[in-house]
Amino acid sequence: MVEPRRGNKGSNIVGPRNPDRERQNPDMIVSPPTDWGTVLNMKWSWADSHMHLAEGGWAREVTVRELPMSRDLAATNMRLDEGAVRELHWHNDSEWAYILEGRVRITGIDYGGLYFEEDVEKGDLWFFPQGVPHSLQGLEGGCEFLLIFDDGEASEYKAFQLTDWLAHTPRDILRKNFKVPESTLEHIPTREKFIFRSLLTKHSIADEMQPGVPTTRRRLVHKMLAQEPMKVAGGEVRIADSRNFPVTTISAAHVVINPHALREMHWHPYADEWSMFLSGKAKVTVFTVQATRTYNFVAGDVMIVPRNCGHYIENIGDEPIEMLEIFKSPRFEEFSLNQWLAVTPPYVVQATLNVGEEFTEALDKGHTPIRDGSVLGESHSGQNGQKVQSKL
Repeated sequence: MVEPRRGNKGSNIVGPRNPDRERQNPDMIVSPPTDWGTVLNMKWSWADSHMHLAEGGWAREVTVRELPMSRDLAATNMRLDEGAVRELHWHNDSEWAYILEGRVRITGIDYGGLYFEEDVEKGDLWFFPQGVPHSLQGLEGGCEFLLIFDDGEASEYKAFQLTDWLAHTPRDILRKNFKVPESTLEHIPTREKFIFRSLLTKHSIADEMQPGVPTTRRRLVHKMLAQEPMKVAGGEVRIADSRNFPVTTISAAHVVINPHALREMHWHPYADEWSMFLSGKAKVTVFTVQATRTYNFVAGDVMIVPRNCGHYIENIGDEPIEMLEIFKSPRFEEFSLNQWLAVTPPYVVQATLNVGEEFTEALDKGHTPIRDGSVLGESHSGQNGQKVQSKL
């Protein structure tokens, strides 16, 4: 087991301990000597979120209550069995979603009462602006997805549920509103359903469409994984923002980092970075001005990095890291440290860092922003065992 020792500092742990958790967080047990200061927690694991069990599925969430640094975004992880329905509802906040596994059918109406219905699958996104009513049904084999809301205090459990509204509306008002006899309303649910089992639809979208119903012209779904990735030496990236998904006010990057490669030192000017690790093992150091802190992440972990805080992501495992980076901003933007120094007059860099020409000549003069593909710097072990970053 990892012991909190570095040189002549620290000692072993003789009290109670959680070995499994410690093995996932070696750089928290023995932090790099460059770490300093204190910060609010920037890490959360979905395994620590309360699991809300429902008929035909479940939901769990990460909000500002679980992760106090996440003031701009809240998240829900949801599972729907085959045929299970997330009931008709709407939100105070905009909803961005990524399909982790399986297929789901979405239905609802856009602004102006324009109908939409679409089947989405793994790697697809949807975006529902605030107040847009919708429902979801798991298709063959069911589905699991990530929901992101553009407010850190938002909660899927605080959505406006159709069944909740009708359960708390007088029957005579319902009868007048829908122009039906009271007997028709005899079995209206007395409480919200949230998620419930139902028969799997056997109809195609074309068969389900009501004749003469106007449909929205806005594209509310985007096939992110179907995009051609921007490939570089250390991995690949796909970007979805308002430039290729016009309706969205939330931007995202799907990033793959090869084993032992480095997501270079960089920062994001527009918004905090909310990230979910889908696979692999990562080491991340965040520079916050007041402090620097190093974290370890594995699949199922969530990370928050405040806007403008410098950071890097290193793959410390033997399998690729797959992760989602999500921002409360319609456009994805970042600044690369390498790019900045490469275009700055060499004498300024040399005088600032007390380095010579060897350093400035090694900078990647052709480095371009992430959207042009220069995202990851590949690293490997040199003869002395140290990490060596190769040029892109």
